[in-house]
Amino acid sequence: GMCVEGPHRILVYEFMPNGSLDKWLFASDRKLDWKTRYSIALDTARGLAYLHGDSRRGILHLDVKPQNILLDENFMAKVSDFGMARSLKRDLESRVVTRVRGTPGYMAPEWFTGWGITYKADVFSYGMVLLEIIRGSKNVDHSQDS
Repeated sequence: GMCVEGPHRILVYEFMPNGSLDKWLFASDRKLDWKTRYSIALDTARGLAYLHGDSRRGILHLDVKPQNILLDENFMAKVSDFGMARSLKRDLESRVVTRVRGTPGYMAPEWFTGWGITYKADVFSYGMVLLEIIRGSKNVDHSQDS
């Protein structure tokens, strides 16, 4: 929810006691069973489908990654962190974004072409997350970057 009082604006979020998905996928001492992984993947897909098609305004998340998928006490996944999100008017097929946004390893190729960004950029990022859910490890290891 949101609260506006004078010049102050406050966002209110549901408490997610199991934290973010990355804490479960990439930690050696925590493992998710296949049923839970499947449920998390499905919840995330449903969340993105809502943003893209079922919300009053189409929303491009633009930073889908495990750190932005939060888990409640029953491991129900919720897409979070809309700091980079942009609306896409229903009558437009794409949105031109002048500054590259997102997290390396999850960004769609369109970001680097200068083409308009569509919902497909979020779908690409979701695909990268899905690979990590299946593998239980990161797709890209940035620790070796110099």
